[in-house]
Amino acid sequence: MQGMDDTHDDQPDRSSCLFGTASTQHGYFTAAQARACGFDWSALTRHAQSGRFIRVSRGLYRLRDYPSSPREEVAAAWLAVGPTHAVVSHESALDLLELSDIIPDSIHLTVPRSMRYLRPIPGVTIHTLSEPLRPDEVISRKGIRLTSPARTILDTAAAGAAPEQIELAVVQSVRRGMIVPWQLELDARERGRRVGRLVADALQRVAS
Repeated sequence: MQGMDDTHDDQPDRSSCLFGTASTQHGYFTAAQARACGFDWSALTRHAQSGRFIRVSRGLYRLRDYPSSPREEVAAAWLAVGPTHAVVSHESALDLLELSDIIPDSIHLTVPRSMRYLRPIPGVTIHTLSEPLRPDEVISRKGIRLTSPARTILDTAAAGAAPEQIELAVVQSVRRGMIVPWQLELDARERGRRVGRLVADALQRVAS
């Protein structure tokens, strides 16, 4: 796919801009991102009515001809909540990081506590934080912002995930060089006895 068809747009540069943005987000883009590329509300409406843009939900669109991709629904949910403030987390982040065999029962997103009154979204579980994530606790994977491997493991463990899934995530992340073992163990202790023990046992398995 070379890009958006410019034959129906008298401003090719803005189409290239929007395609560049959407192509990093599985074909999705927000109304704000479209405006930043030069599409005002009337242009958005016109292209949505013509079918060139698919309106997914309020403020969220998808390029009609962009190829489907695995887990694009995660990207859509993340963008719908707000790409600046939301991050994919917990079981959904484990899945994107390919650190366990867990199959998320919903799309897990973490947002600041100030966004706790978000309107419920079907199939999406919202987690809130009173303290912002540190820069080193957020990474980008396939165009989506998500919690880092270490933060993901700790959040998922604290949320009550099966011990074998936490162990598998720890083992794989260590073997891939994705975490610093001693730092993970130290941070795990701050999450309580259960999480601390789960992580310590998993790290012991790696060392043995």
